[in-house]
Amino acid sequence: MHTKLTGCAGRLTILGLLLGSLATGAQSPPRNVVTRSGDRSVVLHWDRVADADVAGYRVYRAMDPSGSFEAVTESVLPRSGFADLQVTNGMTYHYVVRTVNSDQEEGGDSARVSVTPRPFADDEAFLDYLQRTAFDYFWYEANPENGLIRDRSRPGAFCSIAAVGFGLTGLTIGIDRNWITREQGRDRVLTTLRTFWEKRQGPDAVGTIGHKGWFYHFIDMETGVRFRNVELSSIDTALLLAGILDVAAYFDGAHAEEVKIRELADAIYRRIDWHWMADGADSLTHGWRPESGFIPHRWLGYNEAMILYLLGLGAPEKPLPEKHWETWTEPYEWDESYGFGFVHFPPLFGHQYSHCWVDFRRIADAPMRARGITYFENSRRATLAQRAYAIENPGGFAGYGSNVWGFTASDSPGGYSARGAPPGFNDDGTITPTAPGGSLPFAPEVCLAALRHLYDAFREEIWTEYGFRDAFNLERDWWGPEVLGIDQGPILIMAENYRTGVVWRRFMRIEAV
Repeated sequence: MHTKLTGCAGRLTILGLLLGSLATGAQSPPRNVVTRSGDRSVVLHWDRVADADVAGYRVYRAMDPSGSFEAVTESVLPRSGFADLQVTNGMTYHYVVRTVNSDQEEGGDSARVSVTPRPFADDEAFLDYLQRTAFDYFWYEANPENGLIRDRSRPGAFCSIAAVGFGLTGLTIGIDRNWITREQGRDRVLTTLRTFWEKRQGPDAVGTIGHKGWFYHFIDMETGVRFRNVELSSIDTALLLAGILDVAAYFDGAHAEEVKIRELADAIYRRIDWHWMADGADSLTHGWRPESGFIPHRWLGYNEAMILYLLGLGAPEKPLPEKHWETWTEPYEWDESYGFGFVHFPPLFGHQYSHCWVDFRRIADAPMRARGITYFENSRRATLAQRAYAIENPGGFAGYGSNVWGFTASDSPGGYSARGAPPGFNDDGTITPTAPGGSLPFAPEVCLAALRHLYDAFREEIWTEYGFRDAFNLERDWWGPEVLGIDQGPILIMAENYRTGVVWRRFMRIEAV
């Protein structure tokens, strides 16, 4: 399809009215169309149209505002966003967006927007674009009625409570960078916290958001209750809680809504029964299901669960005893890879998630002091060792190199799983951009170079309206179709910690931390 809308603004309006008379005429046009632009790319976003018969959207583009508008999206877009990657720097492009109903009939035009892509002036300009598009995920993939955020960009996807945690902190970054107003962010935060406080908790298998203060890993985007038979997740509750505590620290004013945010955050934290999740031992279980009880696996040894134990140790109600930290650290596996000695955990997310909020640059526990390093240094070495693994490329996978690396949990041609290095763990040739993105503060000299190379070399395949796709595999010529909230969160937050350190400074002032 190459539908054209010809003529000047007046003729475009008349033609729109004529076409509208052939369609149902009942569809509202998309509103609040906004643009972002980077090197050879343009991103559009608009508010979702809630009309029941809207099946999707189609974007039209013109090189001249008085010329012809041609459809640049032949298939109907299911989401309210679009990345135009067939553009030339220095040229101005004009866009309108239309709704499409189930009969393939189009509604009226949105307001016209214009934008001129340009090369990145420097690394800061690239990071601006990277962070802004990552932020857009949390703004546009959220349900504004309850604050829940989709696990992934697939229409109809369930909510990931970890994505909500990352997204709450993301809202503070959006306010600070003037992408949204403080009032907009405050309203979204309050809506979100009310959902997690007010939705029913209890032991029932259906109709609840959680139990004993803990929350289910995935919840329904509309109803806010358990999705299918997923587990009550200890680590995902901790990632959610980190975001909740962070926004409570951010909204520190006397405004009634900011006072309410702090009250709700405190109440959610105090409600968690930490000792129940220990199930009689000196460590925490991975979770619980009403059908079968506690999951037999426990959080032992180095991984992403540092934030879980830290928040449990600092809890205002019946905190965990110090013994839990000793039990957690006892199985640490110190090893040397590619000349770097560190506590190993192959997928990089284990070296990143807790660091999104906790500043480990100047503090260390007994195991780290014994090695003469901090957890921050441990993550730096893990990042550099992973890059060295990619350069050596022991599996001989296509494309690996000094600027093509990144192994963590992600989709792959074979499905979603954790993968990492070193040592090679489930390595199948899949590269995940959030791996270098989430390590930006640890080793910016290699992470930023990798991110810029991935953008330059593979932009047309992996850049979306929300920034980088989840993953790709050159060996299999596979390009992940979706964007994940738990990818974009570390990219957004860790880029901010690298640039300003503001999240670290604020979070480290929280009394419990």
